[in-house]
Amino acid sequence: MAKLSPRDIRRKIQGIKNTKRITNAMKVVSAAKLRKAQELVYASRPYSEKIYELVAHLSKHVDAEENPLFEVREEKNVDIILITADRGLAGAFNSNVIKEAENLIKEKKEQGKGVNLFLIGRKGVQYFTKRGYKVIKGYDEVFRKTVNFSVAKEVAETVRERFLNGETDKVYLINNEMVTRASYKPMVRTFLPFEAPGAEEEIPGVYEFEVSEEEFFNYIVNLYLNYQIYRAMVESNAAEHFARMVAMDNATKNADDLIRQWTLVFNKARQEAITTELIDITNAVEALKAQ
Repeated sequence: MAKLSPRDIRRKIQGIKNTKRITNAMKVVSAAKLRKAQELVYASRPYSEKIYELVAHLSKHVDAEENPLFEVREEKNVDIILITADRGLAGAFNSNVIKEAENLIKEKKEQGKGVNLFLIGRKGVQYFTKRGYKVIKGYDEVFRKTVNFSVAKEVAETVRERFLNGETDKVYLINNEMVTRASYKPMVRTFLPFEAPGAEEEIPGVYEFEVSEEEFFNYIVNLYLNYQIYRAMVESNAAEHFARMVAMDNATKNADDLIRQWTLVFNKARQEAITTELIDITNAVEALKAQ
């Protein structure tokens, strides 16, 4: 490696400072977006829990075992719904959830099962479409401004129809989820067949149906499935902003360390240059005296 001059080192330090300003700005933006995303997460969770509670109660009033969405079949083909981000620069956010999906795909293929993918988020679409996986549908730019509920609804309806038609025997949902306000992790859940609630304490309640019980029950179950994907997208969006905020904070700190290191190199190089110039001047003076 060629020795850098003080001027080259000064330019390198300035470049690092410019990068630091960018990473610090991205950290601030992500922190602001994280607050809004977390508000949406904590607002959506009670609704998700209540709608599940309603399904649990209604399942005791209808014959849930006869509902095809509850049917547990032998797995021959499975669908995987994977939610990633549209952008990078978020540490291991995308790679971790992609790794979870790859592990599940490998496991199912080793068992001789067919695997189909529904990909929400540009990073997942880019990764799996380039590697020969069977992708039924990919969606990108779904997190640009707000979480796109129409995408959640379309995916839920598509996989539901595939399950009802026998094109798939089980559907998995994989996404990053906020565990606390300062941590997240990849989650793998069974999306279909719908898992019937276990035996719980009976909560008194009276339901009056204006339509048939089965029709209303199916409507509520479908609504819950739509919202399950939407909530997963909301959780993933909040986790993405948190991951990017942490990544940009680390990048800013690393830039500070590099600036300090290169400043020491610059000072040393400048001192060496000054010393060399003084030696040259001294030698020139001695040569003149010797004449």
